[in-house]
Amino acid sequence: MRDSEDPNTTPPRNAFAEEFLNRFEQEDEPPSAAEADVAGPWEVQPFPLADGHEAFGLWRLGERPDWGDAPAGLFRDHATALLAATVRPFVGRDPFYELGRERESGGFPLLRQGEAVGWLDLFDEDWALGVNVLERLARSPQALATLMEAAGPLALERAGRILRARVMEREE
Repeated sequence: MRDSEDPNTTPPRNAFAEEFLNRFEQEDEPPSAAEADVAGPWEVQPFPLADGHEAFGLWRLGERPDWGDAPAGLFRDHATALLAATVRPFVGRDPFYELGRERESGGFPLLRQGEAVGWLDLFDEDWALGVNVLERLARSPQALATLMEAAGPLALERAGRILRARVMEREE
């Protein structure tokens, strides 16, 4: 057991007892396990490299480099780490949208729960994937804030002007 008075003892890495976790690991993972593994929230923290340079690591909330946790990703620059943190919870999940395989009169249907909500001229699954990622991004204020942070001040200034102009046009 950890002695709170002794600064040399390391804190436990998990609130659950190791024997409980070992027993629980014998069970089959539910279908939601993969989603839980990527859901986050994710934190970007500086991480010193062996060559003396600094990188930026990506950790799940509750993981820390000083506890010996390895980063889920390691990046040379902060902005790329923020982008990776933003998109990680959104990829590898069941899609909101799928691209129909048969061309219709309007193109290949973009399906949401089996219903066509649009049509694409080209069969481009990456386009449908992008729509899925942006749908998830639009639903997450935390992800939007992280993306804006990654974009930097100049992009935010320009985007703010564009957004203001669009809102003003709608009001007229």
